[in-house]
Amino acid sequence: MFAIYLECSKCGEKVDRGQKAQLCPKCAAPLFVRYDLDKVKAAFSPKKLSDRPYNLWRYAELLPIENEANVVSLGEVVTPLIALNQLGARLGFEALLLKDEGLNQGGTFKSRGAALGVSRAKELGVRAFAMPTNGNAGAAWALYGAKAGIRAHIVMPKDAPYITRLECAIAGADLYLVDGLISDAGRIVGKAIAKNGWYDASTLKEPYRIEGKKTMAIEIVEQLGWQTPDVIVYPTGGGVGLIGIYKALLELRAIGVIKTLPRLVAAQSSGCDPIVRAYEAGKKVSEFRDNSRTIAFGINVPKPIGDFLILEAIEKSNGTAIAVSDATILRAQSELACAEGLFVCPEGAAALAAAYDLLQRGWIRPDEKVVLLNTGNGLKYPETLNVNPPLLGKDDEIPV
Repeated sequence: MFAIYLECSKCGEKVDRGQKAQLCPKCAAPLFVRYDLDKVKAAFSPKKLSDRPYNLWRYAELLPIENEANVVSLGEVVTPLIALNQLGARLGFEALLLKDEGLNQGGTFKSRGAALGVSRAKELGVRAFAMPTNGNAGAAWALYGAKAGIRAHIVMPKDAPYITRLECAIAGADLYLVDGLISDAGRIVGKAIAKNGWYDASTLKEPYRIEGKKTMAIEIVEQLGWQTPDVIVYPTGGGVGLIGIYKALLELRAIGVIKTLPRLVAAQSSGCDPIVRAYEAGKKVSEFRDNSRTIAFGINVPKPIGDFLILEAIEKSNGTAIAVSDATILRAQSELACAEGLFVCPEGAAALAAAYDLLQRGWIRPDEKVVLLNTGNGLKYPETLNVNPPLLGKDDEIPV
C-alpha cells in the first residue's frame, strides 16, 4: 500500500492518513489521498495486471486500503466500454463509446465509491456513518455498510427514486425523507453528526469515496490499450466522479502509464446547471442554483461542495461544461435504447445529449474518440418514462 498522507485540495495542509479525517482542519476543504508515486511507478505496470481479478481491486497500488482483510466487496466488476457504432454513425461520430456503470453491483457507479469508502471506514474502526443522498449513493453505502457491519443513517429527498428507498430499507439502514433537496438533507445530516459523533460520509467530506470513483478512469485507459480518449463526457451533480477521473489521470501520467489527458466535459441539465453557469462566467466556484429541478435526479445538486475542483478539472484538461434540456435527455435515452439496445439512466442520456450538442458546435470533431459515462441502469428509474401500450383482448390480433 503506497498511500502516504492526506492532503487538502485547497491549502495543501497534510493530514495523517491514520485519522478518521473528514475535511481539512485548517480551511474545511476536501482532502485527497496522496501516494508515493515513485514507489507506485516501480511497482505498477500493465503487465502485472494479467493475473489479477478483473475488478477495481486490481489497481491496488493506487488504492488506500492497508490490509486486504478489510476489503468490503459485493462482487464488483470491470464495467464494459461499449462502441456505439450505429448511433454514433447516425449522429456523426466516428468513435463514440459508452462506459456502462449500470453493470455495477447496485446498478450504478456509486458502488465504486461505497466499496472504497466503506472498506476504509471499516479499517479505521468506524461504527456508524450518516449521509445525505439523491438516492443511489445512500443505497450503495447502506448495502456495503450492512456487509461491513457499520450502521447507516441516510437522509434523502422525498422525490428520490423509490427503488433507492427500498435498497436502504432492506439493508437495515435508518432512512429518513426530507421535503426538499439534497442540500436540505445535508443540513439535517450535519446537525445529526455534530450531536451523535457519527462518521460523515457526505460527498467529499471523507477522502475515500473519490478513490473508488477514480477507478472508472483507470479502467477506461486499460480498456483502450493504455491510451486515453480525446474526450470524456461526465454527467455532473456532486461531481465526485469527474474529480476522481481527473485525479486518476494525473496519477497515471505521473507514473508514466499515459502521456496526454482527455478533455473533460461536465454535462448538466438546464434545470440544474450551477457548474455550467460558473464556467461560462469564468468563476472558480459556483453559486447556489435556486429552484433546481431535472428529470435526471442524480445530478440535481444546486451547489456541489467540490465545485472548485470540478471547474479546475475542466479548465486544466481544456474541457468545458454544457447544459441540456430534460426533453433532450429523454430523447437521448430513447435513442440509445432504440439504436443500441441500452437502457441507460437519465444522467447517462444527458452525457449523450451533451456530446451531440458539442459535436454540432464543432467543439468535438467527428474523428475524435469520445467516451460517455452512463452512471446507472435505467431500470432504477421506472418513474422516468410513461409507457402505456394498447391492451389486447384474448382473441385480438396485433394490428399491422
